[in-house]
Amino acid sequence: MTPFNEDWRIFNIEKNKPTVAEARKLLLDEISRAKRDFVTALILIHGYGSHGVGGRLKIELTKQLYAWKSQKFITDFVPGERWSETDRTSLRILSECPGLELDPDLNRRNLGITIVLL
Repeated sequence: MTPFNEDWRIFNIEKNKPTVAEARKLLLDEISRAKRDFVTALILIHGYGSHGVGGRLKIELTKQLYAWKSQKFITDFVPGERWSETDRTSLRILSECPGLELDPDLNRRNLGITIVLL
């Protein structure tokens, strides 16, 4: 399990197998709650489609994150497959939230997660 830090938290959105619409609402609520709690980043677990659900969640939530980034609701995000110490966006997130250096998925190319910088 990933260690917990006050600056970041894990949000497992795929856990209860929500629809895409439910997942968008859950993510909106979690981001709002995290901002109120002064959390810097979220590790979003959405899965990657091995059971036919995560792939759709990943695609649709990525579209939503792009929209929220352009609206400045979130600062940035990086999909798990790019979450590494050689990726420019990942390095930015790590500079804002250095505790994420402890994340065991860093440099592992995990398709089932996305890191969101609030």
